Amino acid sequence: MVTGESIPVDKKEGDNVIGATINKTGSFIFKAMKVGKDTMLSQIVEMVSEAQSSRAPIQRLVDVVSSYFVPTVLILAVATFVVWYDFGLFSHAFTNLIAVLIIACPCAMGLATPTAIMVGTGKGAEKGILIKDAESLETAHKVKTIIFDKTGTLTEGKPLVTDVISTQEQDLTAQNLLQLSASLEQGSEHALAEAIVGSAKKKNITLMKTSDFKAIPGHGIEGKVGDKKYILGNRALMRKDKVGYENFENQIMDLEQEGKTVMLLAEGDKLLGLIAVADVLKPKVRELVQELERKKILVWMITGDNERTAKAVAKKAGINNILAEVLPQEKSEKVRQFKSEHGGVVAFVGDGINDAPALASADVGIAMGTGTDVAMEASGITLLSKDIFSVAMALDLSRRTLSIIKQNLFWAFGYNIILIPVAAGILYPFFGWLLNPALAAFAMAASSISVVGNSLRLKSIA
Repeated sequence: MVTGESIPVDKKEGDNVIGATINKTGSFIFKAMKVGKDTMLSQIVEMVSEAQSSRAPIQRLVDVVSSYFVPTVLILAVATFVVWYDFGLFSHAFTNLIAVLIIACPCAMGLATPTAIMVGTGKGAEKGILIKDAESLETAHKVKTIIFDKTGTLTEGKPLVTDVISTQEQDLTAQNLLQLSASLEQGSEHALAEAIVGSAKKKNITLMKTSDFKAIPGHGIEGKVGDKKYILGNRALMRKDKVGYENFENQIMDLEQEGKTVMLLAEGDKLLGLIAVADVLKPKVRELVQELERKKILVWMITGDNERTAKAVAKKAGINNILAEVLPQEKSEKVRQFKSEHGGVVAFVGDGINDAPALASADVGIAMGTGTDVAMEASGITLLSKDIFSVAMALDLSRRTLSIIKQNLFWAFGYNIILIPVAAGILYPFFGWLLNPALAAFAMAASSISVVGNSLRLKSIA
């Protein structure tokens, strides 16, 4: 969750290790170089706090208009009274004064925004889109650039078996190869071992009893199934045991170019097959990218993972713009850089501790509900659903909500512009009509009901 890598990283004596990460093999002695507020996690928390406090609140249109509207109405009401009183018609003057004040009561204007936001956030919750603040809902429809974290956001966040290739097809099928490998790995706690064993169990493959299991750090494992000894690991382990794999080097490199980690299984000096493991894309990722690009939104992917893996994942997702090997503290800086260079509203989608500063720095932070509490706390929108396409749904919900708000405001302002002159008695010289205060009260209530009714149309969004 800190480095953003799905495949374990090999460490050797003298390397730096980060607190809160997991050591999967053996034990070691480490020296604490940073403690308290100097640790990486504390620095991430501090960056989140700084980013959140620097957010500028949106200046609502209603606030600006109301600051002019209220004194204007009071002046018009007094002017109405004075004009009618000058004609010597005190009863008309007083009636029209009351009618102007009632008809101009800005209930509809006050309800225009909060009712739409309330219905919009409720609809979002129904669809698994938790909107934490109205600011995020208002801003999301303006997004021009969206940056996705890779691991756990675009991908499943854990390695899965993608390819099982037998090099001895006459003697060993792909299923036999997976059975052998999973039987050997069932005694290991390594993430790649968990992926192989999990794949075998998913296919209901019965595992065989193994003996003499031994983990070889940085290389792989060895063990016996029956009376035969097998090794499973990387090229270095094959070279150590003098296993010839050169004829399959091109095939191995092709798999690695796709961002996959390849393990080789051998018996004695004979190569039996290849097993490729990778962090695979979530469903609908490519459709999401196409939908965002159709809406003229620039899509980027950012990751702490190596560039080769990043390029392979981006290619499958249909993303042309990538930033690889980015440290956690650099992600928020990259977001601020995008805001200044590309202009427009920038959204960031992530799930890990390392994403929290970037989520807080973005105009719209969107966290995956399967991620960490720190990420969800730093974001304005949390996607409770595992469906990544919820990102597009959240942006669409924002657009529709803002459209309803604008319609509400247009009606509220139009209603006042048309009926205030009527309440002031402008039709009296032509038709002899004056607006009864009781009718003005009814019209005012009707305008509020129309605004609420219009907001409720958001509930019909599919």
